Amino acid sequence: MRAFTLIELLVVMGIVVVVMAILLPALGIARQSAQRVQCLSNLRQMVIAANIYADRFHGSYPIAYYSDNSGGVVTDYAWDLTTISGGTEPTRVVAGLLWEGKGAGAIQQCPSFDGDANWLVDPFTGYNYNTSYIGHGQFETVEAPAKMVAIRRPVEVAIFGDGQWGDGANKFMRAPWPSAGDLGFIGRWGGTQGFRHRGKTNVAFCDGHAESLADRFVENADGAENVAKGTGFLSADNRAYGQ
Repeated sequence: MRAFTLIELLVVMGIVVVVMAILLPALGIARQSAQRVQCLSNLRQMVIAANIYADRFHGSYPIAYYSDNSGGVVTDYAWDLTTISGGTEPTRVVAGLLWEGKGAGAIQQCPSFDGDANWLVDPFTGYNYNTSYIGHGQFETVEAPAKMVAIRRPVEVAIFGDGQWGDGANKFMRAPWPSAGDLGFIGRWGGTQGFRHRGKTNVAFCDGHAESLADRFVENADGAENVAKGTGFLSADNRAYGQ
């Protein structure tokens, strides 16, 4: 059998390099597309969980956050994950209010998000919950969460999405302008969405559907200059949030 010459080997190597240069970008796009589809699936499951929760609790969505201190044990309840600290036991993280304390944590990890979590103990991160209009919370102008019947345009109102800002994740979605529910809130650019799926952001709506959106808005009551690159709001006004 005749051996390959050096020139023939170089030609073969050159062809391999060219083929790899063609295939690698395509493989990267395919991987990103798969992550986008998985993210959309996660968000749809979160809407289902929110609707099940509302059915069980007189039509009310889960509250976004609140804390309780009993006997030196601090429980920080949040819609996604609940943290229990203090006392004699090590800090524990369990499923949050959305899941009624039972499993489903991994659904809250966006496959395209690799930044820091909201709270250092969070094992899963990447999504946020409409706090301005739906979840509200302990230190909001309106503390009680919204009821399903109060959402007049469920097909247009975001409930969950790809949370992100300059310092990493955020789990509390904010509308760009003050609403009756969060009049005193400052720092709306901290509750933006991450446009990390090839320039788009994934959003789940109250009617149960989820989609990828490309339009990114930066103007807000607390300064457009604070909005991090690659992040933004879903609408120029509060319409996408519940106005």
